[in-house]
Amino acid sequence: MQKTALITGANGVIGKAISEMLAEKDWSLILLGRDRESIGRVCSEIKKLTGNHRIKPAIADLSRESDIRKFANELEGSIDVLINNAGTTPPARLETPEGIEMQWATNVLGYMWMTEYLRPKMNAGGRIVNVVSFYAGGLDMSDVEFKRRRYNNDSAYRQSKQANRMLSAHFAALYQPFDITVNSCHPGEITSKLSTNLGFSFPDPPRIGADTPVWVATEMALQKVTGRYFQYRKDLPCRFSQNPTENQALYDLCKTYYGRS
Repeated sequence: MQKTALITGANGVIGKAISEMLAEKDWSLILLGRDRESIGRVCSEIKKLTGNHRIKPAIADLSRESDIRKFANELEGSIDVLINNAGTTPPARLETPEGIEMQWATNVLGYMWMTEYLRPKMNAGGRIVNVVSFYAGGLDMSDVEFKRRRYNNDSAYRQSKQANRMLSAHFAALYQPFDITVNSCHPGEITSKLSTNLGFSFPDPPRIGADTPVWVATEMALQKVTGRYFQYRKDLPCRFSQNPTENQALYDLCKTYYGRS
């Protein structure tokens, strides 16, 4: 049976590599980003590289609930895998038109909005894969938008990745009745715009970064595995997501952002 995956941030370094590897596996793909020209170019390049023409672009600003809601409502057909990969690390504190700090909106709320709005479009046995990081920590639920603290893109990124890992565990429990698994994974150390903004440069090629997300999305042995965190194909304990009460509190906080656009 033909499988369909939706990948966010597919015009980024890791997102493109994920898309290429899934295209080589003969998957149908929906590549989602906010820049129409960039996403269109990536689709064309992957079609040419792999010979797989079941690849189409989709446009939405993943920092805005209204864009994600509209995209989900208009999406035709169903999907088998959602890979939340898009992220940003602006050096200066920025806000969305709704007044939400940009990293929190894109890296955390964007994952959550995609997860909740796309769940009704997912087939039973579907998988949600959240691309996170081992570079995580410092979440302050009393000041997630750095309104009180001095903004630092490194600190904002680390707390967003902690939040992703906590919410992944929460959604894993929440979605078990729907026969949908939710797992998170560290993609590896890859040089990208995101890492460069944080002051990091790494030697690994993009496909190293894409390997674990693709594996979590497609490996048959993981068909019923949910609520786990993976690094380099290894199932590791996640110290951030072990407390269901804290995970619920974070989810409740994120729910307060609904309806702003």
